[in-house]
Amino acid sequence: MSTAPTATTDESPESPDSPDASKPSAPAKPSAGATLRPLVLRLHFYAGILVAPFLLVAALTGFLYAASFQAEKIIYADELTVSSVGDTKLPISEQVAAARKAHPEGTVAAVRPSPEDDATTRVMLSGVPGVGEGHTLAVFVDPYTAKVEGALEQYGSSGALPVRTWISEFHRNLHLGESGRLYSELAASWLWVIAGGGLVLWFARRRTQRKVRGTSGRRRTLGLHGTVGVWASAGFIFLSATGLTWSTYAGANIDVLRTELGQSTPSVSAAAGGEHSGHGAASGTGITAEHGVGLDKVLAAARAEGLSDPVEIVPPADDSSAYVVKQTQRSWPEKQDAVAVDPSTGEVLDTLRFADFPVLAKLTRWGIDAHTGLLFGFVNQLALMALALSLVLLILWGYRMWWLRGRASAFGRPIPRGAWQQVPPLLLVTLLAGVAVVGYFVPLLGIPLAAFIAVDVILGEIDHRRGNRTYGERVGAK
Repeated sequence: MSTAPTATTDESPESPDSPDASKPSAPAKPSAGATLRPLVLRLHFYAGILVAPFLLVAALTGFLYAASFQAEKIIYADELTVSSVGDTKLPISEQVAAARKAHPEGTVAAVRPSPEDDATTRVMLSGVPGVGEGHTLAVFVDPYTAKVEGALEQYGSSGALPVRTWISEFHRNLHLGESGRLYSELAASWLWVIAGGGLVLWFARRRTQRKVRGTSGRRRTLGLHGTVGVWASAGFIFLSATGLTWSTYAGANIDVLRTELGQSTPSVSAAAGGEHSGHGAASGTGITAEHGVGLDKVLAAARAEGLSDPVEIVPPADDSSAYVVKQTQRSWPEKQDAVAVDPSTGEVLDTLRFADFPVLAKLTRWGIDAHTGLLFGFVNQLALMALALSLVLLILWGYRMWWLRGRASAFGRPIPRGAWQQVPPLLLVTLLAGVAVVGYFVPLLGIPLAAFIAVDVILGEIDHRRGNRTYGERVGAK
């Protein structure tokens, strides 16, 4: 014969202790926080149960991506570094000529001169047969001898090589293309909600119930889950917010909002005499790298404007376009200045300084670079790996608590419905309005939440017709 769980559990609001419980007293009106706690608990429970598989995949692949930066340096050391450091680096035009001699296929899309004494120069070729769409073939050249050290497929502005590219795409879309990005956006859309709900529940608990030491079983698991969650919550909320900035649907809404606020990321104009525009400079597709004055004079003009390494030189897209030289340092302090150089005269036509970026554009840049492990280098990558492991542990502890809730023989009962009935109407309406606004801008939060509410209402109505009482009715009956 099975017994139903008692009303007082770790998840349910505790009754206040009374020294004289025998004397009747008027029921105290619960505070707004007390009425919200069961609602937050139910949301945290179901969001954790249903979204956890997506978060688990995101955490594991994110851990691998954070580790891939150091792995890349080891795996591709022969291509990334020179065998011996010489006295003087050759002109960049000679290095590009050596790369083109070894790989005449495709077109020079960009050149990244050797940024350090022991680093090779990268010559990126687009339109190379066998190279994926949106990718380039990076040819690595010794800047002292013009010897070609190798060639690898490359992707993205951070110059990801094959291993990191594969892991990055696995983390972003599970190698399923654009449709696969829905998984990562769903995880990012819900991570901040779950982390925020956990914070509310943790601080709503009595201090004595938060401890881990001296406890066992489900209470110990709950303590570990809550303690680690509290310490990691700020990182989770940050990862969620920054991940949404370049997601498919929420990211598009964020871009529109930034544009309307005049906070979009500017870029240097590749047109002669142009002003800063919101469009990126086109990569070279029909003009040779030595068009006009050539790469050496273009690089010298950029140096004169204060553009220190690392930089990337983008050849003109056509006869009416300029060379674009832009800094590519994503570590702190960031270097993102850019100039446009006239191919016929070598004169700087337009200059863009990172210091002049709008505030939201700077925050977006810093946020994305921190999210991807670039902003603070190895320390940043270690922090991301620690957050990923924390999330994995929290998910495992969460499922374990659900299991122990069922007396360690089966997964336990869900948190009872009807908690919203205890929330004051004005507060409830305000919450619903806020949820509607957020759900509109973050559709992979809003749509699943609306679907859950609809299903829950239907199931609740079925239970009601069968005579089962809701959480609110049980509380009112006490």
